[in-house]
Amino acid sequence: MIYDFDQVCNRKETDCLKWDMIDTVFGEDDLIPLWVADMDFPVAEPIQKALEERVSHPFYGYTRPGKRVVDAVVKRMKDKFNWEIHPEWVIFTPGVVPALHIAIRSLTHPGDEVILQQPVYYPFFPVVTNSGCQIVNNGLKLIDGKYEIDFDDLETKFSPNSGLGSNPSRIKTIIFCNPHNPVGRVWTKEEITKLGKIAISNGAVVISDEIHCEILFDDNHHTTFATISKEFEQNCIICMSPSKTFNLAGLDASSIIIPNKKLRDNFLNIQNGMVPVPNLFGLTALEAAYRHGDEWLDQVMVYIKENLDFLIEYTEKNIPSIEVIKPQGTYLIWLDCRKLGLDNPELKNFMLKKAKVGLNDGFIFGEEGSGFVRMNIACPRVILKEALKRIEEAVNRL
Repeated sequence: MIYDFDQVCNRKETDCLKWDMIDTVFGEDDLIPLWVADMDFPVAEPIQKALEERVSHPFYGYTRPGKRVVDAVVKRMKDKFNWEIHPEWVIFTPGVVPALHIAIRSLTHPGDEVILQQPVYYPFFPVVTNSGCQIVNNGLKLIDGKYEIDFDDLETKFSPNSGLGSNPSRIKTIIFCNPHNPVGRVWTKEEITKLGKIAISNGAVVISDEIHCEILFDDNHHTTFATISKEFEQNCIICMSPSKTFNLAGLDASSIIIPNKKLRDNFLNIQNGMVPVPNLFGLTALEAAYRHGDEWLDQVMVYIKENLDFLIEYTEKNIPSIEVIKPQGTYLIWLDCRKLGLDNPELKNFMLKKAKVGLNDGFIFGEEGSGFVRMNIACPRVILKEALKRIEEAVNRL
């Protein structure tokens, strides 16, 4: 089947966060919303058909993940990442963020410390602090338009003589974002290995958020943290979901893979009674996506890459004061606006009131995000063109 991603679909009056809640989120109601991470594309036809078939069966009682959906996850890991997992390793949660809350509570006690690598997906912050833990920032370095892990700083964070206010013995875990949101890095096997060795040798378990792992550009290859070695496999919690890849965020279904039985049991003990499994429609969509969604995915990735190429060409030609940090993965684009000479409140006001475009403010991803914004380009190109035109005209009026 050939999909038409140029078609503009009306998502208003569907309780859509992205379009219906513009005024609530931004305080403006005439914006082009290119912020929250969902696509303005209809889902793959096999997913919709699977949901319609399930709806036609008029029983919506208590549901638990069955063998079919577990086998779909097992097969996906093998086919896409050459990772052979056991069915009992798979735990289902209603989203990755709830799973992160569970994981932190299962690995830490109040007062413990958790490493984040800022600028980073901002819901990570309350994941740590709401558990009574402290954030230790291993900030990423922007070098020649590309972000790198600061391994020297990471090792220092674990050093008892760092003098940085952290307590290495209380660093229990690192939340590792791969591919990275918002900077778009797809970390190499060598980088993952180096990070994992530092963390594991210091007794820290790695929570690897790999929700964007199938949204990759060019020849970039995703390496699942657990596939580096058996030691890595036994010292990690892997968070996966079809929600970003197949545009299913509203159905709240994620698979959390924990090979280590002790870590898995601790996770389940926290989850039970607090966070439910996904509902029956989320599980139905997850299975359909993993089994039958690749034709759609192949086509949507071509379209998103064309959007990315258009964005880069347009900004270089028409808005040279804004630099695109070229992503290796994800459809969330990190834009360096520091040459505009605006502080954070001014940049926020500029995008909202002058350009009339709803983006994510960079500073919410951490101090390292000051002067940046995040843009979602998974939309029909006509919408992206209009947003860029608005930004260009606003910049020219500065």
